[in-house]
Amino acid sequence: MSIPLLYPNDYTFPDPFYALEECDGVVGISRDLDTGRLLSAYRQGIFPWFSEDGWFFWHTIDPRAVIVPENLHIGRSLAKTLRNKPYRVTVNQCFETVIAHCAAFPRPGQDGTWIVPEFQAAYTELHRLGHAHSFECFYPNETGRLKLAGGFYGVQIGRVFYGESMFALEPDASKIAFARAVPFLAGLGIELIDCQQDTLHMHRFGSEPIPFAEFQTTLQRLNALPLKEALGARVVGGTLE
Repeated sequence: MSIPLLYPNDYTFPDPFYALEECDGVVGISRDLDTGRLLSAYRQGIFPWFSEDGWFFWHTIDPRAVIVPENLHIGRSLAKTLRNKPYRVTVNQCFETVIAHCAAFPRPGQDGTWIVPEFQAAYTELHRLGHAHSFECFYPNETGRLKLAGGFYGVQIGRVFYGESMFALEPDASKIAFARAVPFLAGLGIELIDCQQDTLHMHRFGSEPIPFAEFQTTLQRLNALPLKEALGARVVGGTLE
């Protein structure tokens, strides 16, 4: 298996179909993780998977798990929580805090995190440029003051939102953030949410696998379309609006 080397300041990528057939989905490796390479990668259905010894590994998956916003599924238990629990969901209120929590959040079967400081810095720069966004869920404490309870972040290009990572400090917080975020994103024009892998957690929200070729064709169309309105920083919803 020969993995291509990606050269600095050249943001082209090798054929991802070759990577899927011959390299277990590894498209290439690079020393850089700058915004130009990130945006080029996402537009082609490629994402940085992890880093090792200063090298960044760029990956893709076939089939690809996606959620079409109008097909979002909210289970009965979560629907009850959304109606009755006190919470507030916001967008872009504390991006750096959200990505730091995602990096620190323990995950079954993982000894560490792929969201190393270089990843945090790169996605924070994408956020500054308007292409990375965080959604936050706040719960009131015993005095009524709102405290961050969970959330997630991802990348937005055109009418596609590429989900990256989520965390929950309190029960249901990341689920509430996602359940409120998807209709909000749809209202701004988002037509596709990339979940990468069809995990049980995303499957409960209605994710479905599609062939990578179909996914890439869809990206070419939707990445070129503008949103109806920029995400900005605002309250998305909740029982404490």
